[in-house]
Amino acid sequence: MKAVWNGTVIAESNETIVVEGNHYFPPSSVNKELLTDSSHQTVCGWKGTANYFNLKDASGNEKKNAAWYYANPKDAAKNIKDYVAFYSFVSVTEA
Repeated sequence: MKAVWNGTVIAESNETIVVEGNHYFPPSSVNKELLTDSSHQTVCGWKGTANYFNLKDASGNEKKNAAWYYANPKDAAKNIKDYVAFYSFVSVTEA
């Protein structure tokens, strides 16, 4: 799978995990140079607290809170610990 925003590849992996319709990319498959930490957090009843990243494309355009991950997920979501998912404006398609 490949995650692309504004023509910039953000992540690419054949080992994503699909949860609730979202592809979660392994941390090693994500271009961290395009992400900056956000202080935004949300809570999911079964996954735990989600932390967020802001996203930048190759031209410097920025989208706030565009990606999320679970640094300390609940037991039911341990398999996606630190994996990164993206909002729907990021195109996730087969590589």
